This record gives sequence, structure tokens and C-alpha cells, in this order.
Amino acid sequence: MTPDNALGPVGQRISAKLVHNFSPQALEIIDESHHHAGHAGASANGESHFRVRIVAEAFRGKSRVEQHRMINAALAEELRERVHALAIQSSAPG
Repeated sequence: MTPDNALGPVGQRISAKLVHNFSPQALEIIDESHHHAGHAGASANGESHFRVRIVAEAFRGKSRVEQHRMINAALAEELRERVHALAIQSSAPG
């Protein structure tokens, strides 16, 4: 799992919400904002572009689209307020 101290406040909120909602066996959150500096949607304060890799039993039997919808619903506030882009790699264990 990504240590929360390696993330800023937005990344920490994303981590906390994903842990709370999905109890993942594996979770990695990567702030990729520095790759998008100066691009449309990039925040001058950073923390606008993230990649999430998550493995959780909650995704078993769900399609990739259903998994992504579940994650987007859990992070609706962050997506509405600050996060411009969220790349998701999700799966069930095994």
C-alpha cells in the first residue's frame, strides 16, 4: 500500500476513502500531477492527476466498468472539487 505520508492531503483523502469503502488487499496511489503541469485541468497546487491501483474482494464478479463506477462514486467529492484525472487499475484478488 502507498504510505499516506508520501501523499498530499488530496491523495490522503483518496486513500482513506478507498480503504474505508473497499478494504483493499492492495492499494497504490500515485500522484502524477507533475507530469501534467501546464496542461488543461492541471492545478497550480498539484494533486490534480492520480493513478490508483487497487485489489479488493468488493470487485469480485464485477465488470471493469462496474468497478470503475464504484471507485468514482466513492471519490465523487474529490473528482468534483479537485481531481481532474483519475487512472484506475482495479481487480479482485487472484
